[in-house]
Amino acid sequence: MEPVILENFAWPEISRLRDESGGLLILPMGATEQHGPHLPVGMDTLLVEEVCKAASARTGVPVMSALRYTVSQGHTPKWPGTFSLRHGTFISVLRELAAWAVATGWKRLLLVNSHFGNDAPARVAVDQIRLEYMGRLQIGLAHAFQTGEGVWAAYTSDADDLHANRAETSLMMHLFPELVKMDRLAESDDEDRTGGTVFSYPVAQTSLNGVTGNPSQATAEEGELLFGKMVEGLVALLEKAKTEEPPLPKDEWEALPGVKYD
Repeated sequence: MEPVILENFAWPEISRLRDESGGLLILPMGATEQHGPHLPVGMDTLLVEEVCKAASARTGVPVMSALRYTVSQGHTPKWPGTFSLRHGTFISVLRELAAWAVATGWKRLLLVNSHFGNDAPARVAVDQIRLEYMGRLQIGLAHAFQTGEGVWAAYTSDADDLHANRAETSLMMHLFPELVKMDRLAESDDEDRTGGTVFSYPVAQTSLNGVTGNPSQATAEEGELLFGKMVEGLVALLEKAKTEEPPLPKDEWEALPGVKYD
């Protein structure tokens, strides 16, 4: 099967796709931010698009256009190429898109994220959306880097506060080898300086070159294996999400005050 890319269809086909997928829709969330001297600034977006497209091809669930500008403020303006939204702006964007999903008949929305900085604001948005559209839209958040057996362990194998490290570089060497600056790998390694710290620090205070980890250890073979696990994990989530319902029946919660239902 081919991936179901929503923007490639006209509305009559989209109406059919919506009904065939159980009303489930995927929203990929990437970022545009520095990824060291060896990876492109679009790394997170490129990755999440490929993971979602591969999973869509396996499940038939439609994929929205990826969010390319998200929350990257932690990378600071030290290295050019980073563009960030404020946390509140990003939350508003997710809420607006959810509102349009509800208005046009979608019943389920899974946010698939590949950028650490999006986690906190995305969880806030999910918390707000799930109450605002309770009974009309089921909303969830999945992280590509934590989806699939052993994926998170691979991501953190060379750094806990990782960025542009062995795992991310391996993935790009597999998916987009032409975008990896191979001649810079040997000198791109930079240690994780966040162990044992009390406070939270932006990348400019912890990394010399925007990297945290050891990209010099990356291989395309490792990237291929890791990508396959990420896709398998997302496929399993999507198949479950097509039919999942709230654990309690509707009569237990439909009369809650202040909540409107169709």
